[in-house]
Amino acid sequence: MTEDLQCIGCGAHIQTEEPETIGYTPKSALEKGLETNEVYCQRCFRLRHYNDIQDVNMTDDEFLRLLNGIGMQDALIVNVVDIFDFNGSLIPGLHRFVGNNPVLMVGNKVDILPKSLKRGKLIQWMRERAHEAGLRPIDIALTSAKKKNEMSDLLDLIETYREGRDVYVVGVTNVGKSTLINAIISTTAGVDNVITTSQFPGTTLDKIEIPLEDGHFIIDTPGIIHRHQMAHYLGNKDLKLTSPTKEIKPKVYQLNAEQTLFLGGVARFDYLQGDKTAFIAYVSNDLDIHRTKTATADEFYAKHAGGLLQPPRPNELGDFPKLVRFEFSIKEPTDLVFAGLGWITVKSPCVVAGWAPKGVDVVIRKALI
Repeated sequence: MTEDLQCIGCGAHIQTEEPETIGYTPKSALEKGLETNEVYCQRCFRLRHYNDIQDVNMTDDEFLRLLNGIGMQDALIVNVVDIFDFNGSLIPGLHRFVGNNPVLMVGNKVDILPKSLKRGKLIQWMRERAHEAGLRPIDIALTSAKKKNEMSDLLDLIETYREGRDVYVVGVTNVGKSTLINAIISTTAGVDNVITTSQFPGTTLDKIEIPLEDGHFIIDTPGIIHRHQMAHYLGNKDLKLTSPTKEIKPKVYQLNAEQTLFLGGVARFDYLQGDKTAFIAYVSNDLDIHRTKTATADEFYAKHAGGLLQPPRPNELGDFPKLVRFEFSIKEPTDLVFAGLGWITVKSPCVVAGWAPKGVDVVIRKALI
């Protein structure tokens, strides 16, 4: 019987009948797992051993239904966001899900930001954006799931705010939430990689409860799918190119007006009006940037998208949304932010435009560096 068995990777209920559905594992693999007390669904097994993500059938409604009960609990809500994709990682309407429960907002992946970025500035900017979205976090913390000292500090903060209650960890897909939970387990229990992690959206498929010493739990919930994340328009290989895993090295470009930078084939920056000046790109070190004239940029993109300009790859071009243009008149040092990709710092007064796939935000903020 598999009715009460859960995958220790993603929390899904184990079943051996429907390969396309959540929790599937072949009977032979189940028998081996029962012998070692480590039962994984096929999806998690392949992800752990081959870094291979498999699609399964789960609807947005099912994700949301799992979260709907949180407001009825007496708990601390830990909302994990990706500080590299803050706009794309806010949960729409989270303030309506949580009821009267306090929210601790945790900005993950701080290790990839340049060391010259001041944490205080970033926290203030996050607080302002959260307030705009109707959320009033009790506190905002920055952390990296890759650094044990950061985890210890975060656990101390959670302990301060939970006041003997359960802790629900929530976030949209691809913010590093399960990696964070794994780091918490490793820090508290010395057990590594209990929960499946990957760079790909949608890894945790059911609630996973991690016991605390006082009988309460840290509860890892599935990621809510946010359709305006850059990650949803990219294939597995391209996510590795665009999602930084190491500290970003700034790239400086001296541009004249009417010059364009292509960030792979997924975004575009136009310098429209102003004197010759420097622009600093903060994106993944693995993402190629190409310069061209703005007057011929459309032709350049049509010719090279999927080739010289990757990602997307040639076989993904048909499904890739067209780039949409956002124009800005800049008065002070400003970051032009491409949600999920990075930003370009504009130091001098000028007019610029940013392009991103339809549905992905391009916004400006006061320069953080």
